[in-house]
Amino acid sequence: MKLLIDMNLSPRWLDTLADAGFQRPLVCCRKASAPDLEIADYAAANGFVILTNDLDFAAILAISNRKKPSVIQLRAHDLSPSAIGPIVVRAIWQLQ
Repeated sequence: MKLLIDMNLSPRWLDTLADAGFQRPLVCCRKASAPDLEIADYAAANGFVILTNDLDFAAILAISNRKKPSVIQLRAHDLSPSAIGPIVVRAIWQLQ
């Protein structure tokens, strides 16, 4: 699984996910000026799953009736990999 880590998450997610065995490249920190729709298009075209805290990607999928890209949306008080990394990794492996 190729993951695109959205800029609203710590770049530390790169190491956490790579250490858990997820395939590289793990893309991190999209261009700050790129619209979410452009990121969604890129992810869909290149087989990425978006890991984000941003609600906009789910809205894009719902409004446009798209099936891709898949989006993993993290909602927690502490989004750091040290706090929720093991839970997220287990969930991704189970759903893969």
